[in-house]
Amino acid sequence: MIKPDAFKDGHSGGILKMIEEAGFKIVALKATQLSAAVAGKFYAVHQERPFYNDLCNYMSSGPIIAAILEKDNAVADFRKLIGATNPADAEEGTIRKKYAKSIEANAVHGSDSDENAAIEGSFFFSEFERVQ
Repeated sequence: MIKPDAFKDGHSGGILKMIEEAGFKIVALKATQLSAAVAGKFYAVHQERPFYNDLCNYMSSGPIIAAILEKDNAVADFRKLIGATNPADAEEGTIRKKYAKSIEANAVHGSDSDENAAIEGSFFFSEFERVQ
C-alpha cells in the first residue's frame, strides 16, 4: 500500500516503478481513501497498541494506493525493497530511504507474512479485481 504522505507528495509513480523494476507483477491496483473506521479494521491487529488511534487517523488523512503484488518470495523481497520502518535506518536504494518522511509517514505498507498478505489483499480486492 502506498500511504497518504507518498500519494500526496506525488511519489506513487516512482514507487510503482521501483516495485516493477524489482521484478514484482502488479495483479491488482486501486486508489481509494479509507475512513478512520475502515483503517481501524485494517489495522485491528494493533488495536491494543498506543499508536493505534494515530495510525488510523493518519491512514485516513488522504488517498492511498492499494496493490497486490506477485513474485517468488514476494513478502521477504518486498520487505527488503521497502526498507526499515524508520527511514533513518533504511538502506540506500529502498523505497523508504528514498520517499519516507518519518516512522509514521514511511511511504508504504508491506505485509509481514504470506498469510497476512492474503488477508490484506482480500481486504481491498475481490477475486474479480485481480488479473492472472
